[in-house]
Amino acid sequence: MSYSEGPNDRLAHHISRLAGDTVELDEIERLLIGLVRAERITRPEMILLQAQYLREARP
Repeated sequence: MSYSEGPNDRLAHHISRLAGDTVELDEIERLLIGLVRAERITRPEMILLQAQYLREARP
């Protein structure tokens, strides 16, 4: 399974850039997006997993 950038991803990147924000997804976050796109997990499951990941990754 791999992450590939789609048109909505490019749009979100440009909107964030124009707003002055820099958003870089790491390997885990790209994997979660790939799992949702492959319909292996639901979007709410992805959000819960990402929140848990971010809590654990915080120094």
